[in-house]
Amino acid sequence: MTKKIIATDKAPAAVGPYSQGVRVRNLIFTAGQAGLDPATGRLVEGGIEAQTRQTLKNLSAILQAAGSSLSQVVKTTVFLQDIADFQTMNRVYAELFGGHPPARSTVQVAALPLGALVEIEAVAIVEDG
Repeated sequence: MTKKIIATDKAPAAVGPYSQGVRVRNLIFTAGQAGLDPATGRLVEGGIEAQTRQTLKNLSAILQAAGSSLSQVVKTTVFLQDIADFQTMNRVYAELFGGHPPARSTVQVAALPLGALVEIEAVAIVEDG
């Protein structure tokens, strides 16, 4: 079994020794993504709503580079700097995942890289066609 490294310039470059995504067979595992603008490498302004939207846009770009999409996500883990942001994050998340959302875990953490308010990682399938 081999793994394929997934990389795209439509999502922020890795800020450490990791890959944006890894494909093994028909599964994609993404690194945690934050609300970074891929062009500037800086967090988007606008608080938790804007950062959640950008985070999911970044995840979508990685999944597309691997031949998948948000609709093929089976599991996410959401890391929040403040659990009080849950409702706002959840509203944006629901908009982008629609009526058939993946399984999910959400936890509050002490801090996130670069001062991010949210980070999300995903596991998705790729349907070879």
